[in-house]
Amino acid sequence: MSVSQAVVYDESALLALGAGNRLASQFVSNTEHAVTRHVYVPALCLAAADAQREGVAEHLGALEAADIVALDFAGASTVGQLVRNGLDWRIAHAVHLARPSAEWPDGCPVLTQEPELYKDTALVRTIRLPSQ
Repeated sequence: MSVSQAVVYDESALLALGAGNRLASQFVSNTEHAVTRHVYVPALCLAAADAQREGVAEHLGALEAADIVALDFAGASTVGQLVRNGLDWRIAHAVHLARPSAEWPDGCPVLTQEPELYKDTALVRTIRLPSQ
């Protein structure tokens, strides 16, 4: 029995993927070939990345392996609270998805080029995505 694995892409990881970063691309490629692997793309992170580099959203939307996650009521409420408490809105949705949940009891790591943004965020693990 395979254990499911997931990763959450933040804005910086999405920009790196759009720029051709090999490691960011490898996560997506590996997901396409394994039903137990998941790449989650928070909608707010995607919007932030597309605001910086036009076309990122279209590129991600064409990738079957990328699961673009919308904000439901509970998510919007949680993200709003995180932003109200001082967290940058560009990463708040990623934090919400990365924290432990019923589906992911251990949470999901955030793939990011800026792990320092998460250093004071409880219950969030990061994977540092190197620049190329």
